Amino acid sequence: MSKILVTGGAGFIGSNFVHHLLANSDHTVTVIDAMTYAGIRASLDGLPSDRFELVEGDICDAPLVDKLVADADIVVHFAAESHNDNSLNDPSPFIQTNLVGTFTLLEAVRKHGKRFHHVSTDEVYGDLELDDPAKFTATTPYNPSSPYSASKAGSDLLVRAWVRSFGITATLSNCSNNYGPRQHVEKFIPRQITNVLCGIRPKLYGAGQNVRDWIHVDDHNSAVMEIIEKGRSGETYLIGADGEMNNKDVIEMILRLMGQPTDAYDHVNDRPGHDLRYAIDNSKLVDELGWQPKYQDFEQGLQATIDWYKENEDWWRPMKDATEAKYAKVGQ
Repeated sequence: MSKILVTGGAGFIGSNFVHHLLANSDHTVTVIDAMTYAGIRASLDGLPSDRFELVEGDICDAPLVDKLVADADIVVHFAAESHNDNSLNDPSPFIQTNLVGTFTLLEAVRKHGKRFHHVSTDEVYGDLELDDPAKFTATTPYNPSSPYSASKAGSDLLVRAWVRSFGITATLSNCSNNYGPRQHVEKFIPRQITNVLCGIRPKLYGAGQNVRDWIHVDDHNSAVMEIIEKGRSGETYLIGADGEMNNKDVIEMILRLMGQPTDAYDHVNDRPGHDLRYAIDNSKLVDELGWQPKYQDFEQGLQATIDWYKENEDWWRPMKDATEAKYAKVGQ
């Protein structure tokens, strides 16, 4: 049994990781989360109080981070500002949380000799052409295109430097686009699902040809556990489930699965600098660690996600109106 400190554990991927960890191991978990708009207490409801603690705090708070890291065996770092549109409007929180916060954690890990896993994104690699057969690999050069992805690229490089310069024990993972339960309704898939549930027409950026490599959050988190348990220090593992699909096909699948006409959506202004295509080569993760995704059929995972939002309206309803009002101001 280990004591695991999870940063950003009240957010989308982090909260699902905590649920996964407590259900599938005997570890104890402490979450540190700043509880910004993306940190949702209800996402941590129902967890065993004897094995779980939530600490409301900022990963840039060095004394607090030092205390929590000293008491942990493993640090799993999910905390990040992660919304591209928000980073275009105000980059400063992304620099603070994603760079300064990661530095603060690394210094505490170095001081106390703890195991560290850093969770990142495939957006650090930039994007691929729509007709390019290539996929991102761990050796793809970084080419971030937004303040968000640039700050995540910087955090990745900090981790690698601390491994090389100071000998900390750390692994990294870069994952493709997640979907699933407990994802904020500002994000593409839950926004469309909840729009249908609210009687609002779904919204599609531009022509909808941009391609994402979708992975269910439970598959992402099972891969993170494999990396923590079996991964080699200093190595980067790319997490993907061969789920490439363009946004137009995703929105039409959502409508079909929810019993709506597949053309019952509106086109809205495309986001500035919208990356064309992401695609992950997961062969290192599969070959070296033996990982396989549970949801190899995207439609199956999407149906499970729709069912969760139907059954958990109390979770998402409080944030829905404010989210749509924010998008309406920018014509999206």
